[in-house]
Amino acid sequence: MKIGVIGAGSWGTALSQMLATKGLNVNLWARRPEVVASINANHINQRYFSDVTLSSNIVATVGYEDCLMNAEAIAVVTPSNLLRGVARALAAAGAADDLPIIICSKGVEAVSGLLPTQIFEEEMGNVSRLAVLSGPNHAEEVIAGMPAATVIASRNADTTSFLQSVFATENFRTYTSTDVVGVEVCAACKNVIAIAVGLSYGLGYGDNTASLLITRGLAEMGRLVSALGGDALTCMGLAGTGDMIATCMSQHSRNRRFGERLAAGGSLDDFCEETHMVVEGALASKTLLPLAKRAGVELPIAEVVRQVVWEGADASKAAIELARRPLREEFYGLS
Repeated sequence: MKIGVIGAGSWGTALSQMLATKGLNVNLWARRPEVVASINANHINQRYFSDVTLSSNIVATVGYEDCLMNAEAIAVVTPSNLLRGVARALAAAGAADDLPIIICSKGVEAVSGLLPTQIFEEEMGNVSRLAVLSGPNHAEEVIAGMPAATVIASRNADTTSFLQSVFATENFRTYTSTDVVGVEVCAACKNVIAIAVGLSYGLGYGDNTASLLITRGLAEMGRLVSALGGDALTCMGLAGTGDMIATCMSQHSRNRRFGERLAAGGSLDDFCEETHMVVEGALASKTLLPLAKRAGVELPIAEVVRQVVWEGADASKAAIELARRPLREEFYGLS
């Protein structure tokens, strides 16, 4: 079996290696010709995991047509702000109408406020072949073969079942869900909360504060999931609580590390340049709020993160203002 993977960043590389180690052949699309050359000649991704020898089952390419060739499914693993361009490129390259596409990116489109599968449905149609993958899946641990689990959500049972079997390995357990909206909203929200947790540790606060932010972040997540038609129970699963814990508490987490750096006076541009990574939580702090406003949902933690990241608000003062919010019943807005 052959799988196409769009995106040769850390997560795309880790997924490709996992699939290839399982015995599948992988067409890996990369934006940079030098990355393609390095993978094909030396089995090394020189920008990510340069100490890992990649499987010979992985063949890199800069062409969408080559990535699609003989592929039985496509995994999209790019930053969320590139998703519409990827969908258009796949359509232009002749992707079959029934080709399963699993989106492993997390976020909300800035202009439209659309979630990843909504973008692909708008550009490519046939929502039944679309799925999303999300969970506590740090690329560093997945590529090392450490045990992990994820959830694959689709509105179509055949699509879900097929992709579940494709991505399942001895060390990577796959669960299924029909709550596509819930999984996608959880995926976007948790990155924002991780920045807040990083800010709190960077300001010298402790584990109590981090736990406060995580649990209240889960409440924000649950309110938004419910308002958008998803199942709040999804927030208790791998895409919600699972990914929230991993993203907020691990030093692998770029979003948490960025929050710590921001508290110390660092900038978003400098962090991205150093790590060669996009901080999805920074983007989501802007894009989630208009979506929540239209749904009539408050996201106070996300609002504070937005102010600190994009408006240069003082993190210490913002934390004080957050603590001064009116006292409420714990589960307000959740049923």
